[in-house]
Amino acid sequence: MRKVAIIGIGMNKWGELWDTSLRELYTEAALAAMDDAGVARVDSMYIGCMSSGLFTGQEHLSSLMADYTGMAGTPATRVESACNSGGVALRQGFIEVASGMSDLVLVGGVEKMTDVDGGMATYALATAADQDYESFHGVTFPGLYAMIANAHMARYGTTREQLAMVAVKNHHNGSMNARAQYPFEITVEGVLDSVRVADPLRILDCSPITDGAAAVILCPLEKAKEYSDKAVVEIVGSGHATDTIALHSRKDLSWLGATYTAAQRAYAMAGCKPEDIDLAEVHDCFTIAEICVTEALGFFDKGDGGPAVERGDTAITGKIPVNSSGGLKSKGHPVGATGVAQIVELTEQLRGESGKRQVKNARRGLAQNMGGSGGSTTVHILEVK
Repeated sequence: MRKVAIIGIGMNKWGELWDTSLRELYTEAALAAMDDAGVARVDSMYIGCMSSGLFTGQEHLSSLMADYTGMAGTPATRVESACNSGGVALRQGFIEVASGMSDLVLVGGVEKMTDVDGGMATYALATAADQDYESFHGVTFPGLYAMIANAHMARYGTTREQLAMVAVKNHHNGSMNARAQYPFEITVEGVLDSVRVADPLRILDCSPITDGAAAVILCPLEKAKEYSDKAVVEIVGSGHATDTIALHSRKDLSWLGATYTAAQRAYAMAGCKPEDIDLAEVHDCFTIAEICVTEALGFFDKGDGGPAVERGDTAITGKIPVNSSGGLKSKGHPVGATGVAQIVELTEQLRGESGKRQVKNARRGLAQNMGGSGGSTTVHILEVK
């Protein structure tokens, strides 16, 4: 199996992009990644997208996006794994380069979520839950993550204030990210006083509805310098796992089993441990998710994720900086694009290109992307060479 490098990255500013179409979002990010890599064409393309049919009425993205990037005829595959679509697309591109099937692979993620009203957006996102046993009975994702939060709080004593501190930290980081949907600071008091969505979660505990895209270019490590003179970032670990789609089928509502398993597989491939990671981008679709993820990744013991945020361990200057980009909470969450955007952030950090939010001495980063309430997860580990 060949070693795989990231040689190009591209991403647009995220938000409510009323005047930009799905195809334009993807094309902008894809061409930016190709420009960054210094390549004019690729051998293959993977497109992470959860629900373009429900959000915009457009399916058959493989043909559409190859055409609109000026590469009609290129093999292209649309990848869906709910909010983990971007992460799985990256894994598929990694496998294709590692196997020797292709030398240059474009991995993109895209979602256009604001062309429908809030009710339709809720319906589209709910298709990532168990339709018979969750969605049919009116349970939405805020409700599912509220159950996770209540279970974690009851078992470990996690506080309402600690949840709010996750949002405050990520908005602080996002305030330094020009591409973030909500690049502004918030306060613990502001989170606690915001509108209740599903107890104990408030609106400022929740990631937003977002339009956006991100893309990366992959190639064999030994050929990276043929294309780009920038710092070479290698994908040294890749892990993928699934869990029950229904929350009620799990033994412990406060534990993300698929994240733990995917992380163990990625650590084994990379030959490293949680303490060897310098920074991480994780799936904070809700504030409780970040706390649970950091525990499942092994950064903190079970129940210590909340206190760790309070101690400042996950701040940019902390023990293990988490979501230097602002995370889904501040940067935004166009569901199919999120997993790829995490890789864009880590690549910039490892290259030393992150400006005011640069993590000092960043050499190894981890990205964790998950679908639904944790029913699928990918974990990737990157190193700068």
